[in-house]
Amino acid sequence: MGYKKIKSHKMTEEELRNLWKEEYCDPNNPIHTFDKVLVKFHERMFDHCFYESNNRKAKDKSILSLNRLEKMLWIKETLQDPEAILKKGWDRDKKSYDNTRRVAFVKGNYVVVIRFTGVLKASFVTAYEHQEDGNINKILESPNWQKEAKFYGEDNT
Repeated sequence: MGYKKIKSHKMTEEELRNLWKEEYCDPNNPIHTFDKVLVKFHERMFDHCFYESNNRKAKDKSILSLNRLEKMLWIKETLQDPEAILKKGWDRDKKSYDNTRRVAFVKGNYVVVIRFTGVLKASFVTAYEHQEDGNINKILESPNWQKEAKFYGEDNT
């Protein structure tokens, strides 16, 4: 896969938001994973995905991340990559793994998380690049994601 970076430092925030909207939120241009799951994106997710917190404990999301933004197109590429490592997502509120959350892991440290909402339907949760080896190892050691009939229909598991 290509995994193209954009030159986010040469774009305005408005241009970046428009690119997000065009690439991910256009109902006439739906995004499917490599295994035919339709993934829904919302304009409001831009802030969650591309702002970082100045203070991790406060989770303030106050800093626009050019590093995250330059990899904006990686989200779609990761979802469509049949070579991505698929893991169960962690539900921090329940403090347990959740098979409705699928983590796609590529390029050694980039993750995209989706949450299944129905048969062959999911919502985008987040995407980011891990900078800490400990967190990367936690993902790699987490349980493999498992294909279930409730997400794919009886005939597609």
